[in-house]
Amino acid sequence: MPDFCSCGAQLPEDARFCHKCGKPQREEIVVEQPPSPLPAAAPALGAPAWPGVPSFHHPVAVRVGLFVASIATFLCLALPFGFVIWLPSAGFTSVYLFSRRTGQSLSVRNGARMGWISGILSFLIITVLFTIIATALASRPGGLPGFFREQISAQSIPTIRSQDMERAIEMLANPVDQAMVYIFFLLVWFTVISVFCVAGGAIGAKVLDKE
Repeated sequence: MPDFCSCGAQLPEDARFCHKCGKPQREEIVVEQPPSPLPAAAPALGAPAWPGVPSFHHPVAVRVGLFVASIATFLCLALPFGFVIWLPSAGFTSVYLFSRRTGQSLSVRNGARMGWISGILSFLIITVLFTIIATALASRPGGLPGFFREQISAQSIPTIRSQDMERAIEMLANPVDQAMVYIFFLLVWFTVISVFCVAGGAIGAKVLDKE
C-alpha cells in the first residue's frame, strides 16, 4: 500500500480510506450472499382437512350421504321391516365417515344434520324406484287394480277381508285416488326416514364425541 494518498496526505498503516479526501486505498472483493429462501408456511396443527358443517354444498357430506343412502335403501327394500335398524344405522355411519374424511368431530346438531342429508338422499332414491315400479304396474293389463287382485287371489284371505280390500282396490281405478295414495305413501316414508336418520346421526355425534 502507498504511504501517501494522491492528495498528499500521509496514510496510516493498512488504511482503507484516506482520512483527508476519503479516497479508497485498496479494492475489496464483496461476495454477494444468495437470498435465503422464505420458510414455507407450516399447516396449522389440528386444522380439519375439509372444514365446514355438513350441508348439500359440502362435497364430502354429499358423497358420504349418497354412499350410505344407497346401502340403506337396498337393505330397506331387501328387508322392509328392518328399517328401524337400517335407517338409524345409516345416520350413525354417515357421521362416522364424515368425521373420518374431514378430520373434525361433529356436534349433536351437526350430526343430526348429517343424518338428515343421508335420509333425504335415501328418500330420493326410494322415490325414483317407487315411481318406476308404480309406472310399470300401471302400464300392465289391468293396471294397479289388476295387480292387487292377483295378489289377493294368490293368498288365502277371508271373504269379509277380501271384500274390504276389493273396495280399496276399486279406488285405485281412479287416477286422482292413485295420485293421493302415491303422495300419502311418499309423505309417510319421508317422515319415517327423516326421523330415524336424524336420530341416528345425533346419536352417532354424541357417541363419537366421547371417544
